[in-house]
Amino acid sequence: MASVQIVKNVYEMFGRRDIPGVVATFDPGIEWRLAEGHPYAPDGQAWRGPDAVVRNFFMRAGGEWDRFTVAARDFHDAGDRVVVECRYTGVYKATGKHLDAQVCHVWKLGNGKITSFQQYIDTAQLRDVMGAR
Repeated sequence: MASVQIVKNVYEMFGRRDIPGVVATFDPGIEWRLAEGHPYAPDGQAWRGPDAVVRNFFMRAGGEWDRFTVAARDFHDAGDRVVVECRYTGVYKATGKHLDAQVCHVWKLGNGKITSFQQYIDTAQLRDVMGAR
């Protein structure tokens, strides 16, 4: 399966809240990085392995946001990488504030599995919505 199709499938599964399906696309050694300054990863370190991604990101975000969506708009094939332009929308429960942010994701793939994820987002806007400033 082509890299772009694998990544498109991830967004479709995420939209259905099929986290086990998303995680099944991950290489056991996946490195997952959020944007510098992201409240969920203030130390800037990558999470390694599917369990770390689920524990540190999916479980936390799933409980803290209402109506959270990722709208993937454009997919750019870059060989072993796929760059995706997206928007995040949702309401952060603790503050009641709405997020509508432009986002970019860079996915790396190898042997049909996702080996790396890098997120880019306006973390100042994100921190405002989350009350983390």
